[in-house]
Amino acid sequence: MGPAVSSFATADRIRQAVLARPDVRRFLDGEDAADDPGAAARIDGYLEELRTRQRHSFYRALKHPLYPILRKIDRRGENIDKLTRALDNGRVVFVSNHKSHLDYLVEPLILEDHSLRPPIIAAGINLFGGALGLLHKHVTGAIPIRRSTRDPAYLVTLRAYVAELLQYHDLFFYPEGGRSYSGELKPPKTGLFQAVLMADIPLQVMPVAVAYDLVLEDSILARQGRKSRQRPFTHELAEMVGTAVGYHSRAFVTFGDPVAVDRQGGRGRRDGIELAHATRQMIGRLHKVLPTAVVASVVRPSMPLADLEGRVEGLLERLDKDGANIDTRDPREAAAAGLDLLGERDVLAVSGRVVRVRQRAVLRYYARQIAHLLAPPPEPPDD
Repeated sequence: MGPAVSSFATADRIRQAVLARPDVRRFLDGEDAADDPGAAARIDGYLEELRTRQRHSFYRALKHPLYPILRKIDRRGENIDKLTRALDNGRVVFVSNHKSHLDYLVEPLILEDHSLRPPIIAAGINLFGGALGLLHKHVTGAIPIRRSTRDPAYLVTLRAYVAELLQYHDLFFYPEGGRSYSGELKPPKTGLFQAVLMADIPLQVMPVAVAYDLVLEDSILARQGRKSRQRPFTHELAEMVGTAVGYHSRAFVTFGDPVAVDRQGGRGRRDGIELAHATRQMIGRLHKVLPTAVVASVVRPSMPLADLEGRVEGLLERLDKDGANIDTRDPREAAAAGLDLLGERDVLAVSGRVVRVRQRAVLRYYARQIAHLLAPPPEPPDD
């Protein structure tokens, strides 16, 4: 493996390699470029925007100022042995679902907890303003992604940059494009998968699932239901601070079996789509089934406690039969834990021997977190 992307020399090599790539040259020399004389300048600007540095010693030190947040989260990594073997065998592309802004802290720190090399993270460009942007660009080693742009100059630059970046560093990205506002596992965006397939080195795609007992932004996300516009991260951060009072949660980060990808430079769009959907399915199977999601999936308004435990037992049996990644198989334990946690967030309340729903939108948000495990299997394709 080459050196980590931690020097300007390496960044310059990536830039020169991007500009020399056949796909970029075709774009700059083709007929479309003649009608767009500013394309070369925009590509140069996009390359400067994507340029990043990672200082691992500083990255480790971030745990200390972030301690007030991190002490609220019990980080639990699963299948670390699979991850270690994958990293020992070469370049790794981590692909994860996306639930919370805490993901950017929790998932890389799971690697740090086990002294594993850190990846470059692809994150939305809204996270790159002000001091946070400087932190991403010069310490954690993150690249900003313009998710909504349709500029062909940007798209060809991004794919080429990621393909060349993988010569030097592992990559971590979120194919859903942003946090799930509904709670469900969203369909993947395929652009970065296509970029991965353009890399001229053998690599492994590592599916990763992150799950929380309680998502810090649960009420904020559930209230909105869907993302209508991109807001400054400082606004979102202010909302999160307001929900953090009394917040504690376990965070499960589960690594799956890596998928080997060998010199796929000639692969097309369809191959990227197939890889994206196969990885999304693997992430869904890895997703930890936690008591909050189990209780939210079966509870009904004004339900007797005895009925709740019976429904929890039935759901756990079904999930266990299907091989789901279950936290606890004891229905009484799962029901009690789910009630306690959702009670802390004022989502459910127990009155006597009856469970009452107080926040239906948040309850549905947690129920949807395992909806993909309860949906009927897809129909086989026609011959």
